[in-house]
Amino acid sequence: IVGVAMAWAYSAPPLRFKADGWLGPLVCAAAYEGVSWFTGAAVMAGGVPDSRIIWVLCMYALGAHGIMVLNDFKAVKGDAQSGVNSLPVQLGERNAAEIACWTMALPQVVVIILLARWGLHWPSAMVAFSLAMQVVLMQRVLAAPAANAPFYNATGTTLYVLGMLTSAFGLSVIV
Repeated sequence: IVGVAMAWAYSAPPLRFKADGWLGPLVCAAAYEGVSWFTGAAVMAGGVPDSRIIWVLCMYALGAHGIMVLNDFKAVKGDAQSGVNSLPVQLGERNAAEIACWTMALPQVVVIILLARWGLHWPSAMVAFSLAMQVVLMQRVLAAPAANAPFYNATGTTLYVLGMLTSAFGLSVIV
């Protein structure tokens, strides 16, 4: 129900969050990453998931905002013409790409710290390695955001998702 409500709010008036470069990606990220992970964890736990799972899923959902911003690069001209104020339209491609990269990286730093604090040193190290590789790939996106966003979505986003998977496997040991 929450996911359907978010999809409606994203696309349909009067809210139509799609037209807002900040709220649109946030709603998508929350629906794609947060709601789906929470639902799966709730099913597996037979109720509300452990708070550690909720912390990690919130971080990854927040970071997915950056992935959604990178998706906006494929439609910059059309967005500008149709009044969709995506971040690349509002801030320019370079600034939007920097925000996307920081938005993806900082929540993963929090996940790395949390996993380490919870004694999950191998998952923490694996997520750190994944993030380090993403940072290298982010340099290519920042050099030419519109041209290289599809490349990053195929490579860096895959590493991001593998970090989520690693975190989930790590958390399954302690919860």
